[in-house]
Amino acid sequence: MEVEAVESNASRGGADHRPSSKKDRRVFWACVFIFVNSCFQCTAYFGVSTNLVNYLKDRLHQDSKAAANSVTNWQGTSSIMALVAAFLADAFLGRYWTIAIFMLISVVAYAVLTVSAAAALPGAALFYAGLYLLALGGALQPVLTSFGADQFDESDEEERRRQSSFFNWFYQTLNVGSLVGGTVLVWVQSSVGWGLGYGIPALFSVLAVAVFLAGTGAYRRHQPPGGSPLTRVAQVVVAAVRKYGVEVPADASVLYECETDDGMSAIQGSRRLAHTDQFRFLDKAAVETAGDKTRPSPWRLCTVTQVEELKCVLRLLPVLASGIVFAAAYAQMSSTFILQGDTLDPYVGGFRVPAAVLSVSETLSVMLWVPLYDRVIVPLARRATGRDRGFSQLARMGVGLVVLTAAMLAAGTLEVQRRRVVARHGMYDTNTGADGRYLPMSIFWQVPQYVVVGASEVFTFIGQMEFFYDQAPDAMRSLCSGLSMTSFALGNYVSSALVTVVARATARGGRDGWIPDDINRGHLDNFFWLLAMLCIGNFGVYLLIARWYTYKKTVD
Repeated sequence: MEVEAVESNASRGGADHRPSSKKDRRVFWACVFIFVNSCFQCTAYFGVSTNLVNYLKDRLHQDSKAAANSVTNWQGTSSIMALVAAFLADAFLGRYWTIAIFMLISVVAYAVLTVSAAAALPGAALFYAGLYLLALGGALQPVLTSFGADQFDESDEEERRRQSSFFNWFYQTLNVGSLVGGTVLVWVQSSVGWGLGYGIPALFSVLAVAVFLAGTGAYRRHQPPGGSPLTRVAQVVVAAVRKYGVEVPADASVLYECETDDGMSAIQGSRRLAHTDQFRFLDKAAVETAGDKTRPSPWRLCTVTQVEELKCVLRLLPVLASGIVFAAAYAQMSSTFILQGDTLDPYVGGFRVPAAVLSVSETLSVMLWVPLYDRVIVPLARRATGRDRGFSQLARMGVGLVVLTAAMLAAGTLEVQRRRVVARHGMYDTNTGADGRYLPMSIFWQVPQYVVVGASEVFTFIGQMEFFYDQAPDAMRSLCSGLSMTSFALGNYVSSALVTVVARATARGGRDGWIPDDINRGHLDNFFWLLAMLCIGNFGVYLLIARWYTYKKTVD
């Protein structure tokens, strides 16, 4: 199958002389194919990942600790593979072919998992082979996001608005897929069997490939691979160090730059970037000396665009760091929120609602907030601020940081009330859930904190996704989108470390501490207050980062 490579100038914002209605229809259908593909991929992925720990315990007979570690290791590998896929897309394969190849790998992975589960084969080798093939083939979100956003003409004001809306609805498809995979398919695995429970994700993976390939004719823009971004970054660093004693001229226009006949940079498919004053030391790499004219070498002389590529990445790192703290607080949904919920009354009539299932309310909150943000909040903000996107991307993420602080305060307030119920009924030593004794307090009091977390996710996670795409150099957008996802993975590790440190530090001297095994004797409320303070401190630092940040500028 041959994919037409649209010329660089058109693909990165140059004029497209096709009729507007035809152009709009192609963008619409391209987005439809990408959204459906994303939904199918997520349904399959979460159909495996959500209940994986139980498969490892039931079928492979691992204990709880070993199963939890296996899942953590696999998820960490998936995060790394996302960066590998993004690197290959930007450097060598292009985004279309990376998506197609890696999805085919994921089909093989799901097939191996299905055979292993259905045949109940002895040993874990075949199952782990399929699982780690899935870690490789399923790591496509940053590439798929970038490919979808590429379909919009950034030189057109209306299409830039639609591109911003694209990120909201793309995230919506992720939530729909995770909801179906994490509920319906988990029920099939638990109630019907693992063979069918893994066979359905395999079917969804095949459908995902079919839908993506069916949309090939609608994909009008294809960012060509620009070569290894790691090599270009290394060349800038080496050239700047080698010219340590060279003075950077005050007039940036004399720095070295070259362009192609169509006005693009020397990096294939990448627009030229305007010079910025931050990280001035790196500008030494673009200072042309007499030796560079006689013995030109990319390891001694780099273009301004190449230098600015590295500056773009360096400016993104502090924003990434602020996202780690956000993700650490967000991760409480799968840890301390569940510990809290395990003690509360889960019954509605004769129906029991497990604490972990309550996280569905957060997913539903996101699904409610996405259209509310896109169709109500953004138009109102657009009229108030005059910005195409309503808010600047940094402002949007900042709002999410504040909202998550409110979620931690809500969780802490509920915990104070929960501990009062514990004291009133003398239930300090109740082994909650094991003997059926729960506090006379409904688990649905947790719903508000889950809903608020969902609102913060729409502002910060989607804002971060859009920001890292928009502010990345053209030839590094997949890689920078993958980099933004690492903040979520790192936040989970920070959360685990924080829980461990706090539990040990507060349990000295024979005390129960804040997070003991029986949290009825602990002070989980203090832990939520600590997280709220960390969120406030993170927001304060974020304001300084936002004030310091310089937005990327292209020469055109």
